[in-house]
Amino acid sequence: MAPTTSQPPEELAEKIVDIDVSEEMRGSFLEYAYSVIYQRALPDARDGMKPVQRRILYQMNDMGLRPDRAHVKCARVVGEVMGKLHPHGDAAIYDALVRMSQSFAMRAPLVDGHGNFGSLGGDDAPAAMRYTEARPDRAAQLLTESIDENVVDFRPNYDGQESEPEVLPAAFPNLLVNGASGIAVGMATNMAPHNLGEVIAAARHLLANPEATLDELMKYLPGPDLPTGGTIVGLEGVRDAYARGRGTFRTRATVSIEKVSPRRTGLVITELPYNVGPEKVVARVKELVQSKKIQGISDLKDLTDRNQGLRLVIELKNGFNPEAVLEELYRLTPMEESFGINNVALVDGQPQTLGLRELLQVFVDHRMDVVRRRCEFRRGKREERLHLVAGLVVALLNIDEVIALIRESEDSTQAREHLMSAFELSDTQARYILDTPLRRLTKYDRLELENERERLNREIAELTAILESDAKLREVVSEELAEVANEYANPRRTVLMDSSGVTRSAAIPLELADEPCHVLLSTSGMVGRSRGETLPRMFEGLRTRHDAIATSVPVTTRSSVGLVTDLGRAIRLPVLELPELPDEDTESPPLASGLPVTEFVELAEDERVVSVVALDNDGPGFALGTAQGVVKRVTPESPPNKDEFEVLTLKEGDRLVGVSQLATGEEDLVFITSAAQLLRFSAETVRPQGRTAGGVAGVKLTGEARALWFGAVPTPEDSVVVTVAGDSEALAGTQAGSAKTTPFDTFPTKGRATGGVRCQRFLKGEDTLILGWVGREPVRASRADGGPVRLPDPDPRRDGSGEPLPRAITAVGSGQTDTGLTTPENS
Repeated sequence: MAPTTSQPPEELAEKIVDIDVSEEMRGSFLEYAYSVIYQRALPDARDGMKPVQRRILYQMNDMGLRPDRAHVKCARVVGEVMGKLHPHGDAAIYDALVRMSQSFAMRAPLVDGHGNFGSLGGDDAPAAMRYTEARPDRAAQLLTESIDENVVDFRPNYDGQESEPEVLPAAFPNLLVNGASGIAVGMATNMAPHNLGEVIAAARHLLANPEATLDELMKYLPGPDLPTGGTIVGLEGVRDAYARGRGTFRTRATVSIEKVSPRRTGLVITELPYNVGPEKVVARVKELVQSKKIQGISDLKDLTDRNQGLRLVIELKNGFNPEAVLEELYRLTPMEESFGINNVALVDGQPQTLGLRELLQVFVDHRMDVVRRRCEFRRGKREERLHLVAGLVVALLNIDEVIALIRESEDSTQAREHLMSAFELSDTQARYILDTPLRRLTKYDRLELENERERLNREIAELTAILESDAKLREVVSEELAEVANEYANPRRTVLMDSSGVTRSAAIPLELADEPCHVLLSTSGMVGRSRGETLPRMFEGLRTRHDAIATSVPVTTRSSVGLVTDLGRAIRLPVLELPELPDEDTESPPLASGLPVTEFVELAEDERVVSVVALDNDGPGFALGTAQGVVKRVTPESPPNKDEFEVLTLKEGDRLVGVSQLATGEEDLVFITSAAQLLRFSAETVRPQGRTAGGVAGVKLTGEARALWFGAVPTPEDSVVVTVAGDSEALAGTQAGSAKTTPFDTFPTKGRATGGVRCQRFLKGEDTLILGWVGREPVRASRADGGPVRLPDPDPRRDGSGEPLPRAITAVGSGQTDTGLTTPENS
């Protein structure tokens, strides 16, 4: 069968339209750009909302969600918004809802979220919408308040089946309070958050003074207030942004220098720049440490939790200036970031770059329009009600005639017409009378209606006065803003710092210099270091409560000292690890800022630190004395690869009682024994020995006597001898005994290995010395509770008896000489 051909109908015939491709592309791109600008990326300057944010809050309000009601699944909210108002994907809606709930992203969160809504910096993504729940926050109610009173215009949704508001009523300047960010086509916006109370104060000032200048407004709103706190450095960029809508400022983390361990100083970060998360800082710091681009950091810990909030601890190595390391961190890490303000928002549907005054003016104009429309709506409602009340009052005054007319009427239509003609009522009034139950037509209800009519007339007059007076309208808007500030404002979180007030620490060296200092050991076992070549004034004179100094050794900050114990071992300790003492302190004990030696060394149960010696010097070394009368000199050479080594091989049952640093090697060495004997001999008579040697005979002991104290005396002419006698059977440290102070020059020099001379005669009931000490004045004697004990005046008789003490002495020492420790435990 031959094929047949037929022509298509005219309406189906091919139609080709010739168009210019460039014109089509230009037109399509402009439509796309306008859609992105107006429908997605840029907020409206009046309520500070992008369309998706506005639709979320409006739909949550329409769903009946409130801050005082239960949370609902976020998936339900997203579904309602997407199905009714927002013709885009659920991801965009949920992302906007999540951001509105993040307290670290918005200064006044608009959504109260329940569940995982992400973390600072975006390192931890929020949970899926099927797991999280949400409800409006208290601030969201302020944005949608009175929306059902015809205060804003509505428009059809994307399919014309629903309606949505063009703008929210916004009872506070949300755009300034929460800021905004977005990227459109050919333009972008980036607005910083501000403090609610400050923004409202500036808006109220503009309401009262429409011609207010920028400087006047900045007195109320000095700068941004970021949700994460921190410090804004340099306000010039802030002023530029407030003046012309664009500017840049720097934000810094909030950091404090603290003792993070007994031996370490650290930088504690509690606030980070806006939109910077801790993971980002931790990763950057670790990268810099590994690449050796930054020095002085030994450890970094992220101790952030829900209870204490953000807490990053950067532990520093000893010998580095914390301020200098912090400055390097500001320079090389996200702990200091720039924030570029670009105040682009929609005004009457057109994108504009706005300064602070323009932003406030747009909000003020919008709020005045909202209040005006609300007053008109409320006045109309009250006038309608007054019209009905007036008709009902007429019916009550003529109740018998009204009932008769109704009974005579065939139906409700005829009854309504009779009422309208008989009493000159409107159709609305007649209908209302017919719908009113008979139980309301009583004398009591008549009084209620009269009161209601008076109240309605009064409210209508008030609303009319507001509508007819621009000043009263501004006053109402200002009062409502004040109520919002009183209820919802909170203190500023961000510190504003002018660039002129910032002290850059570029001139501070990264590492501490090798400067002279003193390492001090107290009689109670506290250790620390003081600055300078001489001891500070804080160790001069007596105080009400104090701690006597047992040893003071001149060293440098980058050297090492040895903590010598009574078991004959020395533990190496870098001076930089010791806490630095204040230069002057007239209230606290001298070593109140120090630390116990047990924080630096591990001691046996019956072991204690006797003294501190310098290890890194070229002097004549130090001298040691034991309870069995052995003396030894040791050169300062010590094993550089060992942190602990032996300085004396002790005999069985023997202990060190004193160790003294030698300055010249010509000092006098002194033993004081429990038998009240004092031996003075020259250090030159003791030959230096190796570290493991057992020493030589120092003082000759008789019977059960033993050495109580040993030390070197560099300046005999201004030194004194302090001795305390007591009963050998009494508990050490509890008996008062008798004390004696004697000029050191009264004791002659004797040969080594001799018995010396008597230094104190015993009183009745005394048979032993319990304390002995030699050094320069002033002398410090303290009791067990740390309080001072005044010693007797110097007695020129070297073998005289002592004066009875009112309280027991537990320690004797000084801050003016290099001495050994003397306490009752030595006895």
